Amino acid sequence: MTDTHAAGTDVVDILTADHREMLELLGRIEGTPDAGRRRDLADTVIAEVMRHAVAEEMHVYPAMEKHLPGGAEEVEHDKQEHDELVQVMKQVEGVDASEPAFLELVREMQSQLRHHIEDEESDQFPKLRAHIPAEDLVALGEKVENAKKLAPTRPHPHAPHSELFHKTIGPGVGMVDRLRDRLTGRSTG
Repeated sequence: MTDTHAAGTDVVDILTADHREMLELLGRIEGTPDAGRRRDLADTVIAEVMRHAVAEEMHVYPAMEKHLPGGAEEVEHDKQEHDELVQVMKQVEGVDASEPAFLELVREMQSQLRHHIEDEESDQFPKLRAHIPAEDLVALGEKVENAKKLAPTRPHPHAPHSELFHKTIGPGVGMVDRLRDRLTGRSTG
């Protein structure tokens, strides 16, 4: 392996990069005067948050429960935060992007996401690196990347799911399937 950078990209690097991208997209919404463009940005960030959350639930949380002291409690807390994010994202979807309520909900989503990111980056990510061997974190990163690409966005009968995915992400899955179709240019009609 000559590409040492790629070989060294672990799950923490991947999730942290996701966080930056999600916050950057959210930050652009407020400065965008065009309601249609604001809606597109919101749809994009919602799909990214959902894929990220699904990947965490499928792969990162089981590793936290297994390897971190107090991991099960931390996972329970994170799942609750994911659920709260799903609720506000559903509200964002239901409001016209030209209404003041839209930006208020986007700000609420931003606030929740910042809090969740702060918990992960200041506390959980350093613990992952302290308690899990580097090569395992790289392998976990590969699993997360694959899960993000293939993350089931509604309960298909033959797709791999985790129980946590159904419990926490379940309420938002139809919304994301539709968004993914739109974002990838597939026709749903």
